[in-house]
Amino acid sequence: MADVFQSLLTFWIPWEFSFFTVVFYSLAAGLYWRGIRHSRESGRQISLWRQFGFYTGILLCYFVMHTEYDYYAQYMFFMHRIQHLVLHHLGPFLIALSLPFGVLWSGIPGRIRQFLVPYGNASFIRGSYRVLQYPPVAIVLFVGLIFFWLTPEIHFVAMLNQNLYQLMNWSMLLDGLLFWWLIFSPYHPGGVGHIHYGWRILVLVLIMIPQNLLGAYITFSESMLFDVYDVCGRAWPLAPMTDQIVGGIMTWIPPAMMSVVGILILLGRIRSQAVERNDPPGVDGQLVAPGRA
Repeated sequence: MADVFQSLLTFWIPWEFSFFTVVFYSLAAGLYWRGIRHSRESGRQISLWRQFGFYTGILLCYFVMHTEYDYYAQYMFFMHRIQHLVLHHLGPFLIALSLPFGVLWSGIPGRIRQFLVPYGNASFIRGSYRVLQYPPVAIVLFVGLIFFWLTPEIHFVAMLNQNLYQLMNWSMLLDGLLFWWLIFSPYHPGGVGHIHYGWRILVLVLIMIPQNLLGAYITFSESMLFDVYDVCGRAWPLAPMTDQIVGGIMTWIPPAMMSVVGILILLGRIRSQAVERNDPPGVDGQLVAPGRA
């Protein structure tokens, strides 16, 4: 039993230590904890489910980026695809669903908040954010990054260059956070969260199509697409084509399922809003004409 416990602890030791990664995740967890305390002192309660979602998302992302798991992600294609499934989908999905940004903001010390306010309100910052959150741009970025980093020639170089490898992982995480915040942020007509839930559902449907095609292509390909794992050697004695097939399935099925879950959550929000107004769902055109506010 002691050996198992020691092995589990050892697994959490970073494969390649990154000071920036430690600071990023520690800062996020610390600010959220401060924000929860501040909310309680102000008489506002953050539900346990939201806290659980945020910390689970943070922990999952840290786990695949900065533990021994990172070694297997560099030497097994299917483990790499699970890594990006967490960084681009599952982790940001849970974090965004917990609606953490108000809590994080309140966790920042007052003087620093005052210093940051002018920058947050700057037209360049707000304009850039709106461009990144414009649905067509968000779709292209979300799907395009997957295709870009899975282009065999680019993937080969990224897996052999540590700086490119880190850029690949961080770009997937940051884009995932932006995308899923677009999907789950509260709906405020005319405000930052101005995109109607109906349009968000359409976005989730649209991203499924190219992701499914890419995953199916990798899964059913009869040729070896990612030979970098043959060059570097695999962590486990798994047949190369089996590794590629499983990786293709990880690129195909779980992301599609998460889009479906996201759609169900948004449909639940639309229904809740309709019930609050004592309207039957769809009467105001929310399900029929998603662009109406």
